[in-house]
Amino acid sequence: MHDPIPVPQALVRLATPLAKKLSLSTLPFHVHEVLLGFIGYHLILSILSPTLSRLICPKVYNGFNRRTRLNWDIHWVSMVQALFINSAALYVIFTDPQRNEMDWAGRLWGYTPASGMVQGFAAGYFLWDLQVSIQYISISGYGALLHAIGALSITCIGFRPFGNYYGLSFVLYELSTPFLNVHWFCDKLNLTGSKIQLYNGIALLVTFFGCRIVWGTYQSVMIYSDIYTALSRSSPGPKSSLLENSKCEGNASGSGIGGVSSCEIGELPLWLVTVYLVGNSVLSLLNFYWFSQMVKAVRKRFVKQPTGAPTSGSKKSQ
Repeated sequence: MHDPIPVPQALVRLATPLAKKLSLSTLPFHVHEVLLGFIGYHLILSILSPTLSRLICPKVYNGFNRRTRLNWDIHWVSMVQALFINSAALYVIFTDPQRNEMDWAGRLWGYTPASGMVQGFAAGYFLWDLQVSIQYISISGYGALLHAIGALSITCIGFRPFGNYYGLSFVLYELSTPFLNVHWFCDKLNLTGSKIQLYNGIALLVTFFGCRIVWGTYQSVMIYSDIYTALSRSSPGPKSSLLENSKCEGNASGSGIGGVSSCEIGELPLWLVTVYLVGNSVLSLLNFYWFSQMVKAVRKRFVKQPTGAPTSGSKKSQ
């Protein structure tokens, strides 16, 4: 399935030397989407969100301090990104025939331009996130910076290509993000404990549990299994046969542009396996932790706590 957004050939030639140096073979095909995402999210942060917020809720927005106002704008970027990237990922997952025909080798090393498009916009968002985390490190903190570095690194590995198939599957983690943002907005709009926040909180817990705990764990087991299969095969066979089996596809009649191969497969270095598995495992554990914290947060807002423990001799106790 082809990338619906054509890439300028001049940009491909410009990005090819860097892609070769970093061994990111498919990056030249999607560098335009990385740049579009990076610039677009900055426009939302600096122009669109402040402008619309001052028109829709001027008293609330202008009453925020610098930290809260920045977080408000960042949450709107997160909202737009989540809605867009989820829609794009679901469209490719359900309509890309090459992706749906991939075997274990294809799921590890396969590539289609449509899935690369989603990977490109995701990389653009995490590149934006990295720049914002550095620029506002005094506000966002070092934790946000480390998260941005890790997320961007894992996303860029997809341009080798590696794990591009699973990259789209893990993008669906973001299905719970819009509900998380709405929950945050409710607190800032004095809607804490309202029915809107209650219904949204239920939707948040259901989507988070479904897409991150159930779906995420299943996809993690799948990629661990495929990596084990790759490592256990002492002779994976010629690259040409793996290329055919994994349904790789290029943007220019199945071949590379500007001397960059559209799909290099068959190599599974130890550092790559380590980085991917450690990063994925840490994120999976964090998902379980975050889910427990969300349950506590929702209970705190909607389950009344006793004002004090009665004594054993009191009438209330009896």
